[in-house]
Amino acid sequence: MNTRRPFARARAIEAALASFAALCPDPAPIVYARVFALHPGVEDHFRRDTRGFIRGEMLSRAFEVILDYVDDRLYADAMVGAELVTHEGYDVPRDVFVSFFGCIRDAVRETLGAAWTADVDDAWEALLVGFGALVGVAPPDSAAA
Repeated sequence: MNTRRPFARARAIEAALASFAALCPDPAPIVYARVFALHPGVEDHFRRDTRGFIRGEMLSRAFEVILDYVDDRLYADAMVGAELVTHEGYDVPRDVFVSFFGCIRDAVRETLGAAWTADVDDAWEALLVGFGALVGVAPPDSAAA
């Protein structure tokens, strides 16, 4: 049984992601462009991923974790914790790991443009604070809109 309080802004996150999916059928290139611009050394971790399968799988899992976190929250906390340990094994620092979710937020914001509202922004900020708390780091800063 889940005893965590529900995520108050779930609908804003879900609606933003649904709109993002409709506008951007393959978000991996824009999300990873942000990741690699923010953390250039991370790109080397993907040198063997010549067809983008690993990046696509990671992004898919990230979307699943986000949606679970704002909904039933049945596995998101454990998945974030497990993936943090996995990524630390690849020498990915915790703040870089969490910044991936900030890069997703920034890609969604850029793609939605004027449809990105203050309510959506507040929801994503709360989400990033929650993920940061799970791994013990401050959430990533908002990139300039």
